[in-house]
Amino acid sequence: MYKKRREAYLNQISDQSISLFFSGIAPQKSNDQYYHFSVNRNFYYLTGINQQNVVLMTVKGSNQESSYLFIETIDPVKALWDGAGLSFEEASEVSGIDLANIKDILTLKSFMNGLLSTNRRASYGLIDQFYLDLDRQSEISQPTAAQRFSTYVQSTYPALHIKTSQLVLAELRTIKDQSEIEMVKQAVKITHQGINQIMDTLKPGKHEYEIQAEYNYVLNKNLTSPSFDTIAASGKNATVLHYVENAAKIKDDTLVLFDLGVDYKYYCSDVSRTLPANGKFTKRQKEVYEVVLEANKKTIEWLKPGITMKEFNQYGKDILIKGAKRIGLIKEDEEINQYYYHSLGHYLGLDVHDVGNYAKPIPEGALITVEPGLYIASEGIGIRIEDDIFVTKDGSINLTQSIIKEVKDIEDYMNKK
Repeated sequence: MYKKRREAYLNQISDQSISLFFSGIAPQKSNDQYYHFSVNRNFYYLTGINQQNVVLMTVKGSNQESSYLFIETIDPVKALWDGAGLSFEEASEVSGIDLANIKDILTLKSFMNGLLSTNRRASYGLIDQFYLDLDRQSEISQPTAAQRFSTYVQSTYPALHIKTSQLVLAELRTIKDQSEIEMVKQAVKITHQGINQIMDTLKPGKHEYEIQAEYNYVLNKNLTSPSFDTIAASGKNATVLHYVENAAKIKDDTLVLFDLGVDYKYYCSDVSRTLPANGKFTKRQKEVYEVVLEANKKTIEWLKPGITMKEFNQYGKDILIKGAKRIGLIKEDEEINQYYYHSLGHYLGLDVHDVGNYAKPIPEGALITVEPGLYIASEGIGIRIEDDIFVTKDGSINLTQSIIKEVKDIEDYMNKK
């Protein structure tokens, strides 16, 4: 599988090139404490290896293509403290890279120099392109290993033309293979258990963080973690899109918006459900909820390959506009922006907000969220309903279909004896 992914990547880049992908290193927190290691997703996508300080190199020459992996040689003393890490043989087995091409991380620069020197050019031809994952989320973000290495390449080999591999990987990762869908299904399965635990324990008088703890309990039992900071927002708090304080006491006759997910072997679920604190929707809550639910269900049914993101967002928004007019929330179309102020969904996969070319139509094989919402601060009502949708040539498949969202189903579950 990983070999096929590397082949697909190599098919998309220039000839006469070297590409490097870094697994990353956990950043230092304080003194001798470090943050939890989270592997670089592009590296993981191409190798399946979840270990610090590993580098993948691909070489695309005039007549041949090769992949190399550079890892730490096992230190027996370090192994006693932190574990041994992968042996060369184990790294080869996981990644599908030939054992002869697994090398000590300390030899990376000298090996690269050999590929670029005149005595080794016969193997791959003249290498003049160098690809690094140079994606940067913010101008104030800390430099990544790839960005730091680009400085080394520019100063040491100024004739090389440096390119970014991120754009190629973004498009490749948008289309999910079956193994990836199975991982997301496992994440969804645990999310489902967690939401059931929430419905079993939710009641007025508890604090939002107490209900969040119930969800975390299920994740801990499954040896998983949240795929992002859980939102447990009651009443007016639910009108703040990224409310994560989860500190308020839950009042009677309020709704609680839960936006949550599971990280299962780095594949993410992302689900939103809005529940009545006392197990019963008020008349007004129900009519607003039904508008959001209609937008959710109709968009999922309509979604198919070839639709642009602009069309996708407008389709769901139009349904919300009609529904908001029907219940007397707005009179003019543009008023919807007061009550709905986010996009309809995003790509999902190895990241919650996964990579993808949002300027291109949604491709067959994409995994995307559908998450319409309405947020009425003056009434203390915030509602979002979000599902994870696999887009196939035959239409959409809702991976979160089993997580109930109909008013009657929610009320029946929460009031079961």
